[in-house]
Amino acid sequence: MTDRGALDALRQAIEVSPDNLPLRRHLAEQLLAAGLLMDAEGQFREALALAPGDAGLATGLAEAFLRQGKNGAAIAALDRVADGPPKAGLILAKALVAEGDVPAARPRYWEAVARDAALADPAFEAALGHSQAPPVPVEEIDAEPPEGRVPSGTGSGVTFDDVAGMDEVKQTLRMKLLLPVQQPDLFAAYGKRAGGGVLLYGPPGCGKTHLARAAAGELGAGFISVGLSDILDMYIGSSERNLHSTFETARRNAPCVLFFDEVDALAARRSDMRHATNRQVVNQFLAELDGVEAGANEGVLVLAATNAPWYLDAAFRRPGRFDRLVFVPPPDAAARAAVLSLLCREVPLAEMDFRKVAGATDGFAGADLKGVVDRAVEAKLQEAMRAGRPLPLATGDLLDAARAARPTAVPEWMATARNYVMHANESGTWDDLLPWIGGKGR
Repeated sequence: MTDRGALDALRQAIEVSPDNLPLRRHLAEQLLAAGLLMDAEGQFREALALAPGDAGLATGLAEAFLRQGKNGAAIAALDRVADGPPKAGLILAKALVAEGDVPAARPRYWEAVARDAALADPAFEAALGHSQAPPVPVEEIDAEPPEGRVPSGTGSGVTFDDVAGMDEVKQTLRMKLLLPVQQPDLFAAYGKRAGGGVLLYGPPGCGKTHLARAAAGELGAGFISVGLSDILDMYIGSSERNLHSTFETARRNAPCVLFFDEVDALAARRSDMRHATNRQVVNQFLAELDGVEAGANEGVLVLAATNAPWYLDAAFRRPGRFDRLVFVPPPDAAARAAVLSLLCREVPLAEMDFRKVAGATDGFAGADLKGVVDRAVEAKLQEAMRAGRPLPLATGDLLDAARAARPTAVPEWMATARNYVMHANESGTWDDLLPWIGGKGR
């Protein structure tokens, strides 16, 4: 404990020299160490008034808030911290856990421990649901919100074997992203390095996110899923710093799949933006894709997904960035049958004709097919409860569910795509869509 006499002497010195920042900082830290939290809070506030951008002072204020149970205030205090000390991440993680947001807390904690191993807290790790820090950041993305955290855990457990159909798409991903990592010597002989970007686009619910996770699982690499809430910030400059920090995390953990979902929100056309701050986020994104130094992004495999590729700034399609646009189509009949088979793997089945069901679900996306299976299973569960025993799912059950369902997004998406393919395709960017909208190649 800090001696009370020493604290009184510091207070008296502050009264004489109220604008002495080092002295006020020292007093605030000593009050915090002594457990005089309200007094410490006041001194940190006064010090921040003298130095508003001081990350160390903001971290101290957040700790004072946290120890008083003011978790929301602690989070708010750290919102403005950029490139703060590792302890800031630990404090933020604890505040997030206290607020019930464990998924958001995990990446903050592991990042802090990676920077300063002395911050490791086994008891807190138990609260996070992991006993030790993962060697590579990986995220299981089945649980959607909250999205886009720098993840925790090891191995996604999903590979291309778990992706029905889409053989051409998977082959493109293998050649562009996976093989350069798996066979580096061969690719180096042709001047190719591991890394680069692929943009997956297509109707909602057709498996773009699932493909990204499978690519990471196929490689055995880390998987970082980035959401808008991880990047965009109300304070000027913070969004750019968040984006840089995300790429730095991926670079430290290469080989790593860095996945941006709904990327059109971060990479929209700059000509459509009214505010310079939004254009700066796009500029930062382009700079990170290029890498600040030669080879900086080697081993960082950047995947992005969007339902609206036509809204992306054209600069993102330059070679070395998202130079491969890969159309992820709605599943055809064979793929729908395979998807249904995968979805029913853990369901008790009678003799099942998945092809027949696939024929009744034309225009259904993968997400629609999951809805069909869920509907059929729920109806069968009600029958099983009445019968008092498990009953197998039959072809008729899936057909009944399919007749009651309607495809959600594919028809609308195709109508929009038709406009771009027929009227804004001078460069041939959207030629892959021609067979799907009834157009003709040039």
